Amino acid sequence: MMGRVLGLVPARGGSKGVPDKNSRQLAGKPLLEYVVEAAAASGVVDRLVLSTDDRGIAELGERLGMEVPFMRPPDLATDSAPMLPVIQHAVRAIEASGWEVEVVVLLQPTSPLRRGDEIRRAVELLQSSEGDSVVTVQQVPPHLSPDYVLQVDGGLLMPFLPEGERCTRRQDVRPAYYRDGTVYCTRKRVIESGSIYGARCVPLLMPRGASLSIDTEEDWSEAERVLRDRGAAR
Repeated sequence: MMGRVLGLVPARGGSKGVPDKNSRQLAGKPLLEYVVEAAAASGVVDRLVLSTDDRGIAELGERLGMEVPFMRPPDLATDSAPMLPVIQHAVRAIEASGWEVEVVVLLQPTSPLRRGDEIRRAVELLQSSEGDSVVTVQQVPPHLSPDYVLQVDGGLLMPFLPEGERCTRRQDVRPAYYRDGTVYCTRKRVIESGSIYGARCVPLLMPRGASLSIDTEEDWSEAERVLRDRGAAR
């Protein structure tokens, strides 16, 4: 059986791409509420903890049902702060109270299309595999595959990869994938070793269009459209 699962929601203040996004209303609900709903629906998250440096976001998170047992230090809340030390700080703070973490599920608020079954599938896949982590991915469209992408070298158009010279049709390119940000599920021992992914990262393939990461106002508008369409279809 999988051990204790910590759902960690990183939501610092001071966003620049989409100002105040973590406390902003998206399709009639705070962005953070989508995380709470998905985590609850998954049935596999034992504790849902918010990591933030912002008092207003902390109060909102508590009202929505998240735990806020600590505030994130300012040096871990800058634009350039990597995610790994944010996770490590949260795990140390949680375990200092006597609750042992075995798995960390990172749930970024900027993926509001996330569903509970996607979280559950990631945790179950980690449980059933020998992987260090499970990460949701989507397939890159064939015309954007590294085998098919070109570069300009010395004023000439050249394959980005040497193998690309053999790819004259889209059907010839190898499948490529990218992390879509929906779910990152990692064993604590891997986090402690200094990695989010470890040496054995297992992919959980998401259907095309099933996820969206909000980085710009255009992304925000698209997320609102998709969520309103979902609501209308119920």
